[in-house]
Amino acid sequence: MTSEMKIIAHIYNEYETKFGVPRQSGLVTAAVSRIVFAPEYRNPDALRGLEDFSHLWLIWEFSEAKRENWSPTVRPPRLGGNTRMGVFATRSPFRPNPIGLSCVKIERIEPQTADGPVIVVSGADLMNGTPIYDIKPYLPYADCHPEAKGGFAEAVQRKRLDVDCPLELLARIPEPHRAAVLEILAQDPRPSYQHDPERVYGMAYAGMDVRFRVDGERLTVTEIKRGD
Repeated sequence: MTSEMKIIAHIYNEYETKFGVPRQSGLVTAAVSRIVFAPEYRNPDALRGLEDFSHLWLIWEFSEAKRENWSPTVRPPRLGGNTRMGVFATRSPFRPNPIGLSCVKIERIEPQTADGPVIVVSGADLMNGTPIYDIKPYLPYADCHPEAKGGFAEAVQRKRLDVDCPLELLARIPEPHRAAVLEILAQDPRPSYQHDPERVYGMAYAGMDVRFRVDGERLTVTEIKRGD
């Protein structure tokens, strides 16, 4: 007999859509998220001892990528979206069970808020509102394997882009979000198979619509619209 998985928390941040969310955790360290527990799990005792750890594993749901059926192969963006690999050799969201695993850094723990104890983390690759099933401490002696192989993900490296954001547009980004926006853009949020230098892309983040073009290894911000 299997027991039902329970959502224990949700994560809240500025990633408003899937476009722009980092492809892996830890890539955009300037973006901060808040982990808010469901009411029945807002017991400070459940976090006792967590302050001694620096990182967490999050087990969560690909809530925006649910499908009725699954495929044994997928097209990893890392390979340009044209080569099929076995689903279990990838971190694709399209899996038999839509479960994600991410390692994030604990920035601080706020033990008493209106929402109960809250964990503030950086480096998350989860969209705003994503449900979390479990939280476990990262253990360096067991979880770190410097000799590990990265397979095709290691063989095909994506270069960071040089981001050109004119000062008048940079000024439209609230100072607390500037570093995160520039980090996200440098990671190249485009699908790997799109290379049209004339195409204008749009990324929603922190109430802003950030428009940009990419030519080779240079990304140029062309417009920033703010909701306010």
